[in-house]
Amino acid sequence: MNNRTSTLPERVASGLRRARPVGQNHGTMMPGKTLRIGAVSYLNSKPLVEGLGELLPDTRIQLDFPSRLADQLASGGMEVALIPSIEFFRGHDYEIISNACVAAHGPVLSVKLYTRVPWGEIRTLALDEGSRTSATLARILLAERHGVIPQLEPLPLNHRTEDTTADAILLIGDRAILPPPEPFLATWDLGEEWLEWTGLPFVFAMWVANDQAALGAEDLNQVELALCRSRDLGVARLREIASREAPRLGLSYETTVGYLQKNLQFHLGNAEKCGLKQFYQLASGLGLAPKGVSLRFRNA
Repeated sequence: MNNRTSTLPERVASGLRRARPVGQNHGTMMPGKTLRIGAVSYLNSKPLVEGLGELLPDTRIQLDFPSRLADQLASGGMEVALIPSIEFFRGHDYEIISNACVAAHGPVLSVKLYTRVPWGEIRTLALDEGSRTSATLARILLAERHGVIPQLEPLPLNHRTEDTTADAILLIGDRAILPPPEPFLATWDLGEEWLEWTGLPFVFAMWVANDQAALGAEDLNQVELALCRSRDLGVARLREIASREAPRLGLSYETTVGYLQKNLQFHLGNAEKCGLKQFYQLASGLGLAPKGVSLRFRNA
């Protein structure tokens, strides 16, 4: 008899194999249509989609930048997406359907604000075109801590920091992990700044469903289960993900695995919910989100 204790990755993978695909034994989900799920293409989201295609075999999973996913979910181009957290509060019929998320309890490494002038003298701010939540967070920190409300301009996804003359530049995602070649006067890691200021974790992205999508309760239950199990599998495979992604991104394995293991959190717990509420209160207070929106969780 084999008494060997299974490892965490083995237990998660076993659970993945036992998971019933969406719609199985319950008819066809959205007859005549394929469920469309959007996920962020950055390294920080890879653990959330590890094995998701196996759990949802009849689903089209589309990878894109956060801002584009937000637009597609709002327009009905997909039913479920991992969207910037600020977009939940911007007047759409949305519901948070999973406790899987992208969050940070301190330095996040991949969301940085660089300045060429002292913080209080910033007049122009170039915002990474892929960003929505981090752009809002940068504006909150500048306004609340330095009384600065800069003129905004986009930094296209294919542009470098040296392509803009803005006083400050926000970079997010994979291209923010390594410092740009230009020397800047100062740098903020926005996850670190938020924690020091509020004492709370910060949630950058979360899984959201559009209420206008024709998804039944059973289908949503299966999607919710799949998203959580995919996250659990991804967390158990962080070293494998790092080995796979580091060469593609031109990063060392040590930097990549350290980022996934130490800088990121993937569970939307009570502290993260408090951070979300604080973020929303500050954003709405500055007119960056509509007032009167509450967090809505499926099966809360």
